[in-house]
Amino acid sequence: MKKYLKEIDTAGLILMLLGVVMYRFMGMQEGFIACGIGIVLWLAVVVYKAFRWQEFQKDNKQNIVMMLIIIALLLGSMLLAR
Repeated sequence: MKKYLKEIDTAGLILMLLGVVMYRFMGMQEGFIACGIGIVLWLAVVVYKAFRWQEFQKDNKQNIVMMLIIIALLLGSMLLAR
């Protein structure tokens, strides 16, 4: 599986991006499904790397920072939407 991590990660990111574009800008409900599948693929890579912390230590630290930034952006957008 290690040799396919980059492909799975890239596919997940592309599906998330396509899903957001389809749902947000084109009004297609299928975009929600594409985004969900992309998130599941990306999460699978993150979990795989987390269980092999020593091997992927740099990537794991980047993933943690990215998740913290995304959580902060989501919380900020929820507070502004009130």
